Amino acid sequence: MGGAIIENLSGRKLSVLIALLMICQLCCFLLGGLIAPAPTSASTVLGTKCYDRNYNSSKWYQSRPVKQMCHSFDSLDELESGITADDIIFVFQVPIPREKTILDFSRWQQNLIGTLIPEVFYDENDTGKQPSSQHDIETQLTVDARLAYQNKGDPDDKWTPLASSVEERKLECSILAEHRKPGYQYSCSLIPLFELGSLHHDFYLLNLRLPNKLAGKEVNRGLSRLENLMVAFINQNGGFTKVWVSLKTVFFPLVVVALVWFWRRICLLARPPALLECCILELGAALTLLNLPLEYLTLLVDCPWMTVLGDIRQGVFYASLLSFWLIFAGEHLMDEVERNRLRAYWRHLSAVLGGCVCLFIFDMCERGVQLTNPFYSIWVTDIGTNLALAFIILAGICAGLYFCFLSYMIWKVFVNISAKRNSLTAMSSNRRLKYQGIIYRFKALMLATLLCAAMTVIGFILGQVSEGRWKWDEDISLEYTSAFFTGVYGMWNVYTLALLCLYAPSHKKWPREESVQSIHGELLARDQLNSQSEEIEFSRFAAEPSELSALTALAGKPATD
Repeated sequence: MGGAIIENLSGRKLSVLIALLMICQLCCFLLGGLIAPAPTSASTVLGTKCYDRNYNSSKWYQSRPVKQMCHSFDSLDELESGITADDIIFVFQVPIPREKTILDFSRWQQNLIGTLIPEVFYDENDTGKQPSSQHDIETQLTVDARLAYQNKGDPDDKWTPLASSVEERKLECSILAEHRKPGYQYSCSLIPLFELGSLHHDFYLLNLRLPNKLAGKEVNRGLSRLENLMVAFINQNGGFTKVWVSLKTVFFPLVVVALVWFWRRICLLARPPALLECCILELGAALTLLNLPLEYLTLLVDCPWMTVLGDIRQGVFYASLLSFWLIFAGEHLMDEVERNRLRAYWRHLSAVLGGCVCLFIFDMCERGVQLTNPFYSIWVTDIGTNLALAFIILAGICAGLYFCFLSYMIWKVFVNISAKRNSLTAMSSNRRLKYQGIIYRFKALMLATLLCAAMTVIGFILGQVSEGRWKWDEDISLEYTSAFFTGVYGMWNVYTLALLCLYAPSHKKWPREESVQSIHGELLARDQLNSQSEEIEFSRFAAEPSELSALTALAGKPATD
């Protein structure tokens, strides 16, 4: 047997394979950059202010059509005497019409996030400021929120309840000293409101109240003059989802076929699979799980758990990929330490798995609860906000440290390879040329691994910041383009396909005239004593008829006279 395919594949065939993979990678970038729209879109909707002296919690207040419209008003000064905050309802009916055309949501848009934006004007009688606060207004906002949906063909007044809850949010507003005059507006922080993991229906209706009394308790004091409420509705673009699912549909069968082919090659060997081969199998299985286009299921049934399932699949792949890179670099350090066991990497793997478990727990603390209450958010309390920020910052730091450690391991691999190259001068010309080619190919693969790791770490950090900016810092301006999304995703698939193809056991035998056996066969060296050009054989492991890498043989075989 001839070791791995990367060692025995002819230069022409290898060039064709690499060219095909690079074209596939380029197509993924171009799909995201030229065809797919932005991953997400946000539309800010100004709430319609309605009032009802006999407010009914089972009644749905809507802003259109005209026949079903609630009693609305534009300014608080227009209200009749006797109307209090308990009678005022802020109505948000989405999507809003455009150019007199009624629009509806598409199931391709996948999810919906709502963020509350209050409009508070300066009031000389403001009492919301806390003595120890850096904000001019810092108070608790009690929100009575109800969410309903409607589908095409339903009567205009038929709204099916989806969720309702009374939630507390922190309101923080500031104003410049020169603007402390009536008529000037505070600058208030964004307030997380709700998150739906599935956008299965055509229309949604949101009713919000900021009552003064709730269950006999006075709430919402010190709000100054709150004139309006706006909600930023953020959803995934349907066009991006179609491109994303199309990539999954293409890559899923390709990776499955490559995975089956790789496993069949392993089964033909007369030895058990090596650790690196098992890790490649595990990486391919994790990528297959990630590639499975379950998004098609959301087009048929309501799947509010799809976001959680997507996070779990992404986490499994991250754990597999990060663990594989550590083992991949460790197995090629070319030192005298025997590492072909999982126990040799328990420290590295424990750190990776521990970090992934922590991120999973953090994710379930919010999105897991949102399966039953979409209005729940971990960001609404000081402890929750600090904990969430700590997790995000710590995850970013750990990702950076991981990349630095992986870069160090790959650097050590290159140093050891360079040191081992000195032994090539003692080989016959045919053997020397063969090993030099193998070393060049392996170095190129290691550089591709480093590039893939860098793009993965950057994508992870940007993803965390991009997702959190609607919750904890609206001043962050970050464009997470579709080309980056599709490019990194395509890179994962291209990289894994390359590993499955190039590290599969080769069935090509070396030529008999070279007087060598297999990859752990006999390495030749010259003895120049007494001016004779005599070849000396290296010791071989006769117990194993085939091995994974010729570089391992080059590292582990001492020359003997």
